[in-house]
Amino acid sequence: MAPPQVHHQALQATFTGIESQSEGTPVHHFRGIKYASIPGRFERAQPVNSFGGKQIDASKFGPRCPQVDIDVRHLLRIPEDYVIEEEPEDEFECLTVDITAPPGATEKGGLPVLVWIHGGSQIMTFCSAASGICDPTRLVADSIKSGKPFIFVSINYRLNIFSFGDGREKNLAIKDQRLGIDWVRKNIGAFGGDASNITLSGESAGAIYVHAHLITGPPVKRAVLASGSLYLSSPLPVARGDGLIKALEASVQKQGQTSLREASVPTLLQALKENNVNTMWIQEDDELAGWETRPEQVDELMIGDTEYESVIWRNGIETFDGETIAAAFEQDKTWGTKLRKLYQVVPDRPTAAKLGALDIVNDARYALPVELIADNVAAAGKRVYKYLVDQPNPWQPSSRSHHAVDLLFLFGSVDLSFNPAANTVGKEMRARWAQFVSGDSPWSAERRFAYGPVGESKEISETQFAARRRVGHFKVLKEAGIGVYLPIIFALTAGKISLLN
Repeated sequence: MAPPQVHHQALQATFTGIESQSEGTPVHHFRGIKYASIPGRFERAQPVNSFGGKQIDASKFGPRCPQVDIDVRHLLRIPEDYVIEEEPEDEFECLTVDITAPPGATEKGGLPVLVWIHGGSQIMTFCSAASGICDPTRLVADSIKSGKPFIFVSINYRLNIFSFGDGREKNLAIKDQRLGIDWVRKNIGAFGGDASNITLSGESAGAIYVHAHLITGPPVKRAVLASGSLYLSSPLPVARGDGLIKALEASVQKQGQTSLREASVPTLLQALKENNVNTMWIQEDDELAGWETRPEQVDELMIGDTEYESVIWRNGIETFDGETIAAAFEQDKTWGTKLRKLYQVVPDRPTAAKLGALDIVNDARYALPVELIADNVAAAGKRVYKYLVDQPNPWQPSSRSHHAVDLLFLFGSVDLSFNPAANTVGKEMRARWAQFVSGDSPWSAERRFAYGPVGESKEISETQFAARRRVGHFKVLKEAGIGVYLPIIFALTAGKISLLN
């Protein structure tokens, strides 16, 4: 059988992809398509508007941005013998899109498009399709089977220091992604997609970026914020970024190279290791100024969290004693003691203090922002669908429904048939996403949707929601205000995050 092809008049190219199957349903892939070129390190990328009549092999994934290797199986509890092939890396060739589409999409046309921005603490590619963990084949195949087919597009972008820059050009990841989104709008029609019917989605750091795009525009039809927003990693002062740049610059000079701009890729990665850079952030600029009060430019929003998001700080917070944790709360004379007692942080109860620290981090970074953003969007007269993921890790239920576990259910590309409850939740999640992307209500906007915890997925009441999340705590945090609790969160989490929890 001939491989799928797309003749793209605007781009002056013929793209030859590959076909794969999920449980007998064929799906077409066009991988590694370059959407922008990087003229030099730390320079703003330029869009690729033409391939000059070339035949493009789109059967293979493009290289990812260079990064310090982190075993993504660790956090997800994926068995150690699950093989992940080494992925090629290239600083200048990493701006690509991967397109997964139903067969016949080009003839049918007008299909909704789901654009995906991956997470990874803004330093690495967490669960790429190439790894086999977030392969969209089953997601798209299930959308076909449900009668609500859509096209899935993932955008690859610069990461870590290659995105952060050396002080001249900032937030290159956001600028790369914007070029990728623009590329989709201009070019997805030839692949059968409807450029006016885009759902912009991301998880964790990916959701942080999606939220930034919703604030800065242009508007999108729909969006999904899965376990992340600008409340998780808000723009930080340029001075803080300059401090990191100076530390990395000193490391490369110690290795005998002149600057970040001139250093070799291995030298830069070694500098990241030496300085224990396990997360990065968006730097403050005029574009995102006052983001907390600005409207999200989206017609419909789906937003939610998992039950135990703060797991990624667990090992770090475990290094504190009870007195240190309690001291973090006493920065504010009016609210500190009240919040400390609310979260059961007692100096001479170290275990309770550590658990309380993780709870307030969870609420301030993830659970409360779901409510704040949902209220903001609803107040603008837009439709909001709230959900929560309470289904525990399929291999190790004692790990709970932790940060990123929803990726296993959503993509279903790692076989979960050994755990019928988890497998059922995955099928339900894919069906609900397909409904949302296609423009149908995934559930009643007046109620929340809960995935799990025992393989059961259903709408729940606000009373039932209050039995699953610390709703009373949210009210106190809102009353105290972000200016009170954010310094507490910074004191508890600075340098403590890790995807190897």
